[in-house]
Amino acid sequence: MSVSPCYTSAGCNRTPCCMDWGRNGLIIYGSCNAVALFQPQINKTKEQALTTFVQHKDRVNCVKWIPQPHSSKETEFISGSTDKTVTVWKAENDHYNPTAVLVGHKGAVSCVDALYLQDNESSSRTVVVSSAADSTVKVWLRKKQNESFECIQTLAFGNGFALAVALISLPVTNTALLACGCDDHRIHLFAENQGDFVKVQSLLGHEDWVRALSFACDDGNGVLLASSSQDSSIRIWKILPSRKGAEEMRTEAEDITLQEKSFSVYHQEANHEYNIILESVLYGHDNWVYGIQWQPAVYSAGKDVHQPMCLLSASIDKTMILWKPEVESGVWIEDVRVGDVGGNTLGFFGGKFSPDGSTILGHGYQGDFQMWELDKASGTWTPQLTISGHFDAVQDLAWDPEGHFLVSTSTDQTTRLHAPWVRDEGSITWHEVGRPQIHGYDMQAIAMIDSYSFASAGDEKVIRTFEAPVNFLENLGRISQIDISEKVAKRQGCAPQGASVPALGLSNKAIYQEGSQKLYEDGSVQPHPNEQYSEAYFQPFCTSKPPTEVNLLQNTLWPETQKLYGHGYEVFSLACNPQATILASACKASKAEHAVILLWDATTWRQIGSLSSHSLTITQMSFTHNGEFLLSVSRDRTWSLFQHTPDKAEMFIPVAYTDKKICNSFKDYMVMCLVPR
Repeated sequence: MSVSPCYTSAGCNRTPCCMDWGRNGLIIYGSCNAVALFQPQINKTKEQALTTFVQHKDRVNCVKWIPQPHSSKETEFISGSTDKTVTVWKAENDHYNPTAVLVGHKGAVSCVDALYLQDNESSSRTVVVSSAADSTVKVWLRKKQNESFECIQTLAFGNGFALAVALISLPVTNTALLACGCDDHRIHLFAENQGDFVKVQSLLGHEDWVRALSFACDDGNGVLLASSSQDSSIRIWKILPSRKGAEEMRTEAEDITLQEKSFSVYHQEANHEYNIILESVLYGHDNWVYGIQWQPAVYSAGKDVHQPMCLLSASIDKTMILWKPEVESGVWIEDVRVGDVGGNTLGFFGGKFSPDGSTILGHGYQGDFQMWELDKASGTWTPQLTISGHFDAVQDLAWDPEGHFLVSTSTDQTTRLHAPWVRDEGSITWHEVGRPQIHGYDMQAIAMIDSYSFASAGDEKVIRTFEAPVNFLENLGRISQIDISEKVAKRQGCAPQGASVPALGLSNKAIYQEGSQKLYEDGSVQPHPNEQYSEAYFQPFCTSKPPTEVNLLQNTLWPETQKLYGHGYEVFSLACNPQATILASACKASKAEHAVILLWDATTWRQIGSLSSHSLTITQMSFTHNGEFLLSVSRDRTWSLFQHTPDKAEMFIPVAYTDKKICNSFKDYMVMCLVPR
């Protein structure tokens, strides 16, 4: 018998440099301690399932493909982590293996970049730079393809930090130029000079921390540098080989004199001068701009290169903007804006172009991805399906009793529902199709009561129960091709259509009919005069494919039906019997008096009993398939088995248990009891 994974769900870490899209069509991103890789289905390309690679011992903060000369597809990438290391990965037989671990930083690595330099036909080298919380930027060099990386230089920033790094090869000299965006509001430029990087210039203008940098070579002989900052602005700088006697440039539109800055690079026994001028300042975002990228260059068959004048920016204000210069005036303006309107969440940590520039992908504060593809016929950008998942530790999961879908809870404070998408041609892939609960506490436990209701618990003393709304059931039936017409018919008229969460609330409120609240033109809810904040409002939608992130966040919530109180500390584990009549719950405990199992009637939601056997927190519980026995395991290193006795005063009685001395002898029996049906 062979076992292979058919579905992996993982969100992106909440750091600005944690995702990259290579010319090979593959997307890499950090997910907890792993690097995840997948290929989205765009432009009729075949979708590649998500795979993960684990090497780091702590959270992955940044990833970057190592570019290859001309338009060659990348075969290597680098990743930086909180474990203070940088790892180099290389493709080997459709798999990526770590080939080098770069050790030297004394703090968490926050951003990385790489550059491939072709000195001549027979000589090439690869430069990697990494910035860390130890206030340094380290430069690593690999002289030949099969050699190892060596740290050749450490740039110290005193008490400051380099929050963004970028590398480019200068025209004419083919030497490396390093840009470091820092918390002193400046961009520091370091040019390669006889094997070392020497500081040659500092660019002023931003009024807050510089968060992102992106280089590109224009169609002439110049270099473009885009920078974004927490001051909500974007600046475009132009670097050109020096023109003798040109120290000032005067704009024709206004009587403004722009002072050029310059620097020199020593190459082949001669000094080469370069001038830097501020090309444009872009304002359009309302909050910090965390990500910026030039559209990838276009390579023709004759290796001619064209750099499209298009810039993508991603902001925490929940929008991404495409900037382009006007044809007539050359002034940079906002061309397209995509993203969310309203709601109570934060926005994007970064954005990337697809290799051909026809698709853009953003990753956000909720660990989510949002993708838009250009419809060339209409010229509009339309939302596309992409992957999703938890961005923090998954604490518990449970199968629907009929086996149609899976629900999971996480310390990212969400409950997510995963189900198969049965496509028209018959292929089946799994996706997140619902987000029934978005909470304010880290989630710890979940138990399915029946196919379309569940109980969950977070870091609070309350157990909450939920039932599927009609709109979600209808969409689930279309997505997974499940016949739920009978269940929908029973709920029509009495069951809610959906749910919404108040801005400062924790409970999902049922929405029984469309239009029960007044909306603004942008779809957000008009608050009551006594309410300070508006709330994200449920809007019914019809779909036969997995929902986009916007619908997952706002329109797949399940209404809360009950709150169960009884525990003195945070609830930690839940279980429901197959008959959906009894719910068992347990909380965190440091004494035997709190390490009890409470039993609830799943029809009336009254407490009907309690079971005592452990002295510390009960970590997991499970009913047998016929509901006759309940097994519990605890942090006191013991397990207990209770038998259902409906004819007696006590509903469950202990029939077997173990103590710390002999618990190892019963390890196999415990596993057998906990195995799902």
